[in-house]
Amino acid sequence: MGLITSIIVGLLAGMAASWLLKTNHKWFIDILIGIAGSILAGWITSLVLGTNLVTGFNLTTLLVSIGGAVLVLLIYNWFTGRKK
Repeated sequence: MGLITSIIVGLLAGMAASWLLKTNHKWFIDILIGIAGSILAGWITSLVLGTNLVTGFNLTTLLVSIGGAVLVLLIYNWFTGRKK
């Protein structure tokens, strides 16, 4: 995935994860969490399924990236001690 596509998918995934978990972070934290979640989700899916599902800008990439962003956001909230 290209850099611009990663940023756009990361922004969307981070915002969706923040909305799903009802957190209130700054926008750049959402982008960073979304990008990290997208990378983590791509890595996990490639280990489990044998193929990377985070390729390009499509629905599968968005759903997998949102799942990864939710996971990273939960870990981030656990480390920082933030409540919902």
